[in-house]
Amino acid sequence: MSDSERADDSSGSVLVTGGTGFLGLHACQHFRDLGWDVTAFDRKPFEEEDDAEGIDFVRGDVRSEASVADALEESGATSVVHAAAALPLWDDDRIRETTIDGTRNVLWASTEADVERVCYVSSTAVYGTHEDHPITEESPLEGVGAYGEAKIEAEKICEDFRRMGACVPILRPKTFVGPQRLGVFQVLFDWIEDGANVPLVGWGDNYYQLLHVNDLVDAIELMLTGDEDEVNDTFNVGADEFGTMKEDFQAPIDYAGTGKRTIGTPAVLTVWILRVLEKLNLSPLYPWVYETAHEDSYVSVEKLKGLGWEPEYSNREALVETYEWYLEHYEADESADETGLDHRVAWDQGALTIAKRVSQRI
Repeated sequence: MSDSERADDSSGSVLVTGGTGFLGLHACQHFRDLGWDVTAFDRKPFEEEDDAEGIDFVRGDVRSEASVADALEESGATSVVHAAAALPLWDDDRIRETTIDGTRNVLWASTEADVERVCYVSSTAVYGTHEDHPITEESPLEGVGAYGEAKIEAEKICEDFRRMGACVPILRPKTFVGPQRLGVFQVLFDWIEDGANVPLVGWGDNYYQLLHVNDLVDAIELMLTGDEDEVNDTFNVGADEFGTMKEDFQAPIDYAGTGKRTIGTPAVLTVWILRVLEKLNLSPLYPWVYETAHEDSYVSVEKLKGLGWEPEYSNREALVETYEWYLEHYEADESADETGLDHRVAWDQGALTIAKRVSQRI
């Protein structure tokens, strides 16, 4: 959206669940900068270095409906961005409690508080893997594992509330990156910074769409400010410009100027090795990453663009900007042990550190 259009949307009040996480932080900052009253709802407060001035914080857990209700009462929010989410590495029970029960709690509490809109941030993980591309909003849902299955169930709950008259837009974003994004991408950036070649799962000739978090937040804004009849629906969100894995992931390597490159590998062998390492707790990579990284994975965003949304970043631009932030801001914390719990923390690479040393010498 243009700055003039955003200026017209400066009177809102929003509660962001998962408000101190990667997406939540960006959403809070975005709506604050538009002049909205913003409250972050999360289990842990902002980090000291976060730009959180002017953003209220309420500690709570979406797994408790009373906790959500209290936050809505305290904040007086008229809109909710439901960004709280479990990650695929969490255990199955916690994934279901957070994603399914948490979404139900947010929607019931929002209904009781007369909230006007709840934007639910789902995931393209609901599609699983498909042979036919691009994947559209009408493609079959075949979620892989507890994470994908829970997202599908959460969407069904959103649709139930729509049938009861609520406005519950659903966004299905591709994997998104941007400033503050660490997690599995910190592994990539660490290898690049240390001058290693970057091995891919497979030969890298597959098309794998990403998304910049700023483009996702723009989509969220549209869901909260657009015409209710148009936005009360389900939309894919992803970059409009992307190439093959080999091409796009070469961009931050070229930016680093190390002279290294992406290296293709036999997918079957690489996946087997990563499965073994994961079973032995020697790798931070979870199945949804390594089981699908060699497959085509891209969605159509034409439905969302039909409402006026336009992504600003290509895959390459998003990766390079995130790497720039990493170089400028990231400092390793040896005491942190939150692998798999958060996209904003670095993950222990385990046996991958040995592979990195080998790759540096190639």
